[in-house]
Amino acid sequence: MVQDIVSNVPKARHAVVLSADGIPRGSTDGLTAKDVGTVSAAMAGMQSLSRATAHFAGSSRTREWIQTVIEFQHGWVFLIGAGQGAYLAAAAEPDVDMEQLSFRMNRLVARLGTNLTAPPRVSAADAAAAGPQASHGQAGRAIAVLDELDRVVASVPNALHALLLGADGLPRGASAGIDRDLADTISAAMTGIHAYSRATAPFAGGARDDEWSQTVIEFQHGWVFLIAAGEGAFLAAAAEHDCDIEEFTARLSDAMPAPASSRAGWGEGVGDA
Repeated sequence: MVQDIVSNVPKARHAVVLSADGIPRGSTDGLTAKDVGTVSAAMAGMQSLSRATAHFAGSSRTREWIQTVIEFQHGWVFLIGAGQGAYLAAAAEPDVDMEQLSFRMNRLVARLGTNLTAPPRVSAADAAAAGPQASHGQAGRAIAVLDELDRVVASVPNALHALLLGADGLPRGASAGIDRDLADTISAAMTGIHAYSRATAPFAGGARDDEWSQTVIEFQHGWVFLIAAGEGAFLAAAAEHDCDIEEFTARLSDAMPAPASSRAGWGEGVGDA
């Protein structure tokens, strides 16, 4: 059933089913056990960190995560939920029909239903009690405001935040309205997201060192994305769900010069996926 994705979507390369703690549940042909294990571990970390950035995309009662999409010069990686504690990752060539791939992925999830459910080893209540909660109150320490980023956020309707991270993963400046606590929390999450993104490069059909372009996280209430900003730096940004993401990313790239690969407007297809 998992093979259906690759068999029926031209340009699709691979698919892997995994549990929330990174245990492989199944995969398409053509992947070694090591490949499947690496992808499963990276995607488990990715979904966890993706969810941790929900508050960056704005206030909402639900903050439900929908998908995470990673773009490379040589292909794409998509990650969606597949039941309680289970996830489905798929890789495809750059010119894949994203709408068709998304349809097949969601149809597979519906067909397998509870067969993909992997009950969590720690209950949600236990995790909430044990895990630290992100702090992003208004009373936090100040962080330097970068005028270029602030102007971009102000100029794009429904854009929320932009945060520049150095090659060391530490915050270097942001648009107005981000305090030090929020900047530190998002910087830590984005450093991990970048590492997990790069780890999936072979899954997408390339080598570990092939050019990563960006990682986009979609929630019901908004978007969070990470793009290259030149010289090993990164730019994390957030917007409400009805923001024109293509315009936002283009203006951010113009404001903070970056490699040509990071300037591609992912909004031409990902938003429909």
